[in-house]
Amino acid sequence: MARTPLLMGNWKMYKTVAEARSFAESLGQHSAKLADGIEYAICAPYTALHVLRVMLPANVSIGAQNVYPEKEGAYTGEIAPGMLAEFGTRYVLAGHSERRMLFNESDQMVNHKVRAIVEAGMVPVLCVGENSSQKQDGITKEVVTGQVQKGLDGLSADQVVGAVIAYEPVWAIGSGKTATPEDAQYVASEIRALVADLFGEDAAASVRILYGGSVKPDNVASFVREADIDGALVGGASLDPTSFIEMAQALKEVV
Repeated sequence: MARTPLLMGNWKMYKTVAEARSFAESLGQHSAKLADGIEYAICAPYTALHVLRVMLPANVSIGAQNVYPEKEGAYTGEIAPGMLAEFGTRYVLAGHSERRMLFNESDQMVNHKVRAIVEAGMVPVLCVGENSSQKQDGITKEVVTGQVQKGLDGLSADQVVGAVIAYEPVWAIGSGKTATPEDAQYVASEIRALVADLFGEDAAASVRILYGGSVKPDNVASFVREADIDGALVGGASLDPTSFIEMAQALKEVV
């Protein structure tokens, strides 16, 4: 089953509304360079989502970096799934390593978010990955597959078909270091095998698995050439529209 590659930017806590508008304008001027056959998305701060919805090229979806897994209530400062879905948010990150580490999000909380995202009609991007000590201890597979299993708990096979899983080794995020394409492929293949065991071969064949961790225009294609890697979740290199376009062009040679 063919899986459409996905190039997804994660802006983290960068860009004002004015800066987001400037990015969208620049990307729009060069939208012809966004190759067909690839899906694109930008996960931006909440404050920038509306302007991006209006100004991004039609083939670039908007995504949120976080959500609170309740429909409404006395949760000061939080954003509900329905609030995001209302104005066209397509993707929502869940379980990014920075949320797990800095905000102490547990696997249980990540799972609540994944299920809430699905119930609101959006696509969860379940982020998983090992830290440097876990890598050194040789338990990458156990850590990552454990996060995947807990993150997808309670979903049906049909719901998993439409989900995205992003493998981001924590030690590679923002460090300038990357996993080798072969190592990333190994982990992605183990994720896909687990999905097959839990939800069936059709779900495993359909779920998209991204790689993230110091991805740049000069290395993105090397990861997506691997059989089980279907795109990239990109941090710093997605902040510059020229860099984003260069990554799209690099993927054009792969699809």
